[in-house]
Amino acid sequence: MKQLRRVIFWCHLLAGTLAGIVIFLMSITGVLLAYEKQISYWADTRDYHIAPPSSDARRLPLETLLARVRETQPAAPSNITTRSAPSAPATFGYTGGRNIYVNPYTGETLGEGSPRVRSFFRSVTDWHRWLGAKGETRAAARAITGAANFCFLFLVMSGFYLWWPRIWTRKHFRKGLWFRRGISGKARDFNWHNVIGFWSALPLFIVVLSAVVISYTWASNLVYRLAGEAPPPQRAAAPAPSQGATDQRAEAVPLDGLDRTFARAEQQVAGWKSISLQLPAKADAPLTFTIDSGTGGQPQKRAQLVLDRASGEVLRWEPFSSYTTARRLRSYLRFAHTGEVAGLAGQTIAALVSLGGAFLVWTGLSLAWRRFRGWSARRSGTKQVGIPAEDSDSEGVAETR
Repeated sequence: MKQLRRVIFWCHLLAGTLAGIVIFLMSITGVLLAYEKQISYWADTRDYHIAPPSSDARRLPLETLLARVRETQPAAPSNITTRSAPSAPATFGYTGGRNIYVNPYTGETLGEGSPRVRSFFRSVTDWHRWLGAKGETRAAARAITGAANFCFLFLVMSGFYLWWPRIWTRKHFRKGLWFRRGISGKARDFNWHNVIGFWSALPLFIVVLSAVVISYTWASNLVYRLAGEAPPPQRAAAPAPSQGATDQRAEAVPLDGLDRTFARAEQQVAGWKSISLQLPAKADAPLTFTIDSGTGGQPQKRAQLVLDRASGEVLRWEPFSSYTTARRLRSYLRFAHTGEVAGLAGQTIAALVSLGGAFLVWTGLSLAWRRFRGWSARRSGTKQVGIPAEDSDSEGVAETR
């Protein structure tokens, strides 16, 4: 067991040293992205104060809102989102991520919100997923971040194993559970590394495991196979249409039937918070509504409704409960990565453990550097200034790690 522990320790140290910088970058950007949805929506709508004209005021019909937006905007929207909150504006989405906010009671165009904030989050996302790479180099960058996620998963698992004391006493457990005062240098880094690693182990394992599933097709397929289901076929990425072609196609679609079907979608789920309509490309195409009763990142509170445009008949109704076990698990994992699956509390936990991941990298690399300098000093037969002698806690690093 001692030899096994030593092997796992050196694999842990090597993996952390090789992937540390990438893991640190993904952890920091993960913290910045923790509340992206809330911050973006607040920044977009903070200057738009909407109040119903009267207590019994009703919003304008969807067809009327869309007609007025088309009068003021040169491009045609690709989707429409309305929210149940009386003070919330209607959102008209365009290709390229641009949004237009509209007063639902008057049809007045309020503006585009905050392009700078959305641009900031797009840039942070680029660094989180592709290390800031553009174009064809993204494939190589994605391979690097995927490998770093896999290394991080191993670090979390092996780190918990190495943390576990070989001697089960209260004294040994307390050393790895709480921060200690009055220590510095190697002892401080060792204490921080162990304490942060222990308290973040379980949520960090979930966050990183979901990242591996997102990074690798084989890992995503494995989720289905473990649930006893065949993985879904991979979809080929369709080329993005030109802006002009998309706008012209959307403009040609008539507006009739939207109000009736939207009213039907409102009745489908009691207590809905937002309903999004993807505008069809053809006049006879069915209308697809996404009905959300959660925060936007909770798949278990989202459903899809497809209605026939002419008759309003339900062609397909897909609540989360209708998904197969594997599909539900895969959806949970997707939003477990950001913590959104558990709402605001989950996002906060994900942000904290992402920050903890950054500290784990920092203290881990510091410990590795101190170990290397100590080894170098011993080989040269000199004593380097600035490297304190190992105290009782640090002495245990070689033994327990």
